[in-house]
Amino acid sequence: MSLSKTKGYQQVIAWLKKDEKKPFKFQEEAWSYYAKGYSGLVNAPTGFGKTFSLFLAVVIEGINLAELKDKKKAKDRLQLIWITPLRSLAKDIARAMREVLAELELDWYVGVRNGDTTQAEKLQQKKSMPEILLITPESLHLLLAQKGSSTLFESLKCVVADEWHELLGSKRGVLVELAISRIKGLQKANKKQHLRVWGISATIGNIDEALDVIEPDLSAKRIIIKAKLNKKIIIKSILPDDIETLPWAGHLGLKLAYKLLPIIEKSKTTLIFINTRGQSEMWYQHLLNIEPELAGRIAIHHGSIYFELRNWI
Repeated sequence: MSLSKTKGYQQVIAWLKKDEKKPFKFQEEAWSYYAKGYSGLVNAPTGFGKTFSLFLAVVIEGINLAELKDKKKAKDRLQLIWITPLRSLAKDIARAMREVLAELELDWYVGVRNGDTTQAEKLQQKKSMPEILLITPESLHLLLAQKGSSTLFESLKCVVADEWHELLGSKRGVLVELAISRIKGLQKANKKQHLRVWGISATIGNIDEALDVIEPDLSAKRIIIKAKLNKKIIIKSILPDDIETLPWAGHLGLKLAYKLLPIIEKSKTTLIFINTRGQSEMWYQHLLNIEPELAGRIAIHHGSIYFELRNWI
């Protein structure tokens, strides 16, 4: 049967139409290849629905499989592991997923597991795993290392590595590779289905190598899906009015911070990205020093800030 004729696909399309939306071509390609058992890599600009290209692929399959199963039988639990390098984004992604599942009336639970998750919630997750688990590479390894964890992944259909360009070639990327290999080994030992593994990235140059790393099994069905979309980006460089000398070291651009003030005032929302936590503290204080009226209007956010304050920000 064609995917477009299935209940899951039609239900998702009907949900999109309610908001006068329709899927991008790359999203439909991802849904189709996922349904055919492919692993792969989705490359699309930020803001065009990369998350939905794979999350909804799993949801469509879940709705279709629910039609075939005996309602009296116990539900398969863990269906999708969503690996995210940024725990600060996990809550936003989880909230978006929960809203979609509620509107589609799919009785799935979305859990988050990282350094911010309470011990009580972690224990509850292990007793009854959610259908979708958002997790960091480190927390996934801790979960794999726990006693009795080998049975948690029996029904797992898919692992998605979000922001794969951030992880690729790093120690955390190696953690992802090892975790996926371990889960595959557990499923093979239990004679379960072949795991589908996908990466998501907006900015990646070595796309073929990125696919080889996340799914090195050449016998697996693999595909690279690239969105043919152009996102309009305007780049304006801030330069000194006079360039006489440049510092030999320690140049953080603070001397040009005053040129950010008109941009902040003119914009409804401004995100200022800084390389390190220490530098972000320096920029935050410096902006307040040169423009005290920003007090209460700007906030600093990084992983070392207290959990509740970070959520408030």
